[in-house]
Amino acid sequence: MAALGTIRKRGVTLIAIIGLGLFAFIAEEAFRSCEATSNEQRQQVGKVLGEKISVQDFQALVDEYQEVIKMTQGRDNLSEEELNQVKDQVWNSYVNSVIMKKEAEKLGLTVTDTELQNILKEGTSPILMQTPFVNQQTGRFDATQLTKFLADYKQAMTSSPQVAEQYQKVYNYWKFIEKTLRQQTLAQKYQQLLSHCLLSNPVSAKMTFNGQNEESDIQLASLAYTTVNDSKVTVSDADIKAKYEEQKEMYRQYIESRDIKYVDFQVKASPADRKALMASMVEAQKSLQEGADPAQTVRKAQSSVAFTGVPVSSKVMPRDIAAKIDSMAVGQTTAPFETAYDNTLNVVKLISSVQLPDSVEYRQIQVGAETIEKTRQRADSIYKALAAGADFEAIAKKYGQEGKSQWFTSAMYESAPSIDADTKKYIEALTQSEGLKNVEFTQGNVVLQVLVRKAMSTKHVAAIVKHTIDFSKATYSAAYNKFSQFVSESQNATDLVNNAKKYGFTVLDRNDMVNSEHNVAGVRSTHEAMKWIFDAKPGKVSPLYECGDNDHLLVVALTNIHKEGYRDMESLKDMLKQEVIRDKKYDMLKEKLAGANSIDAAKAKGAQVSTVNQVTFAAPAFIQATGASEPALSGAVAATKQGQFCPRVIKGNMGAYMFKVVKKAQRGGVKFDAKTVETQLQQQALQAASRFMNELYLKADVQDNRYIFF
Repeated sequence: MAALGTIRKRGVTLIAIIGLGLFAFIAEEAFRSCEATSNEQRQQVGKVLGEKISVQDFQALVDEYQEVIKMTQGRDNLSEEELNQVKDQVWNSYVNSVIMKKEAEKLGLTVTDTELQNILKEGTSPILMQTPFVNQQTGRFDATQLTKFLADYKQAMTSSPQVAEQYQKVYNYWKFIEKTLRQQTLAQKYQQLLSHCLLSNPVSAKMTFNGQNEESDIQLASLAYTTVNDSKVTVSDADIKAKYEEQKEMYRQYIESRDIKYVDFQVKASPADRKALMASMVEAQKSLQEGADPAQTVRKAQSSVAFTGVPVSSKVMPRDIAAKIDSMAVGQTTAPFETAYDNTLNVVKLISSVQLPDSVEYRQIQVGAETIEKTRQRADSIYKALAAGADFEAIAKKYGQEGKSQWFTSAMYESAPSIDADTKKYIEALTQSEGLKNVEFTQGNVVLQVLVRKAMSTKHVAAIVKHTIDFSKATYSAAYNKFSQFVSESQNATDLVNNAKKYGFTVLDRNDMVNSEHNVAGVRSTHEAMKWIFDAKPGKVSPLYECGDNDHLLVVALTNIHKEGYRDMESLKDMLKQEVIRDKKYDMLKEKLAGANSIDAAKAKGAQVSTVNQVTFAAPAFIQATGASEPALSGAVAATKQGQFCPRVIKGNMGAYMFKVVKKAQRGGVKFDAKTVETQLQQQALQAASRFMNELYLKADVQDNRYIFF
């Protein structure tokens, strides 16, 4: 009881302590929850209809599509620009897939396995023609080839790893095709369902036909807005606000955008850098003229084009070099010359020109033995036997080879960045003569027989010294220090503009940037700058960014943020003012033309009169007097009968108009066919309906955060 009394005496204190403890526990859990949510958000590439995709899952989709491209195009890697295109395609495909899946679920639309099998059996889908399972005789997709491959794939997975790896690549490609085929089929079913809601009828067909083919010749009285001086028009803030409210729906945006000012400075070679490079090129020219080893001269000059000594067509050379080669004499060496498009200095020596085949049919036997001496002896024996008339394929089979003929083309070697001595010897043996050859290599021999040489063309051996006009470290350091000082003194957008003039830099504007863009101002490797732009607050200036091909210095100032929704009136003020000025000029011209009941009366009030022929409802009339296309005028003409004067002043894009219809007639040689026009209208409706995905996208609450990661 004493203990109970003590507790009661200290009840308030205990309650406070317990309350604080509970608060701390709850706060800790809330903090952990917020931290977990924040960490999850940092790993999200985006969200569609509430469905989130992590950076890992998105990267897996990118890798999948990248492998498909590499496989179908025979590529080893993709450029930065190509990778950006892949990421955009994957993102758009993912978004469309999620949206379509949700819409299909609402309607009960699915693509069953049976439907997919029927599509495969039919084999007419264009995407199936991109697979390896096309029958070469029929030119159509062959489902039996696919079935055989899938069976072979299962068996290969238990065989050698090398075989399994090749099968796995094709299998992954097929799974991608299958997934894409399902998505396309589902979208087609949805679109077909939608298409049945769009119908045409004979009445609308007749109206459309008349609109396209009924031509009117008119007399036109025009008063251009430019005839009224802007100084005579008064525009108030109330006028601008009224125009904004009138056109507000035109200024709705569905994604946040940002305006920036930026300075992009490209570091280039200084006069001293160019002088030093020119001295090196003159030295290379002199060495080549004096007959020095071309390979050593090219290597010493650090040319971007290696010397192989193998004759190649001028078409595989850089185009500036090819233009020189075609007009040079053998033995001639050019003086150093500059090429602007790739920013290089160049020297070329044409060493030889020869007629060689672009295609060679040949067969060969590779010869090897325990030692190089035995290899040479065996190759010599094989060569002598073949020269004496022995059967080539029979001898090849004796050494475990087929000896079948095959083709060798210039495309297999002409674009190679380098060619070793053995490869050069092999190419020369194939291209420079016919008949039997016993070719000795470092590690063995090849006995080959050239059967056919086709498509003879001129090929050249040339020593090419091509060197980029690079800036030196000293030049870059000086540019960096100057730009760094400029950035450090620019604490806001106003400072950036003012200091740029002092330092000799140019400030540029870029409005309405969105986070789905891949770079800033078209400069490569500006990912960090993109992240800064979409995390910064207006008025802030970024750090200095080194970007491009390590030759650009960039600084950015964020000037404005346009949130999702309606654009603020202030950012549209100049455009709205021009709209108001146009409206007021129209009112003034309308008042000037008031009471005119004929073309002559309009002319008397200052209008310019002209004849305009072949005006149709379907196409806006172009008016020479005002230099503008005027859809409103075309509509008014279509509604006015032949011989009538339109007493209403038509408000156009660039002027006020009155007119008289002189003649109306159907275009010659065209007859109305209701069914044809109805079909045309239905196709137009279907084309319009095909934009349904854009409407669904706007309602899908799509969040694209790729800029954070890529």
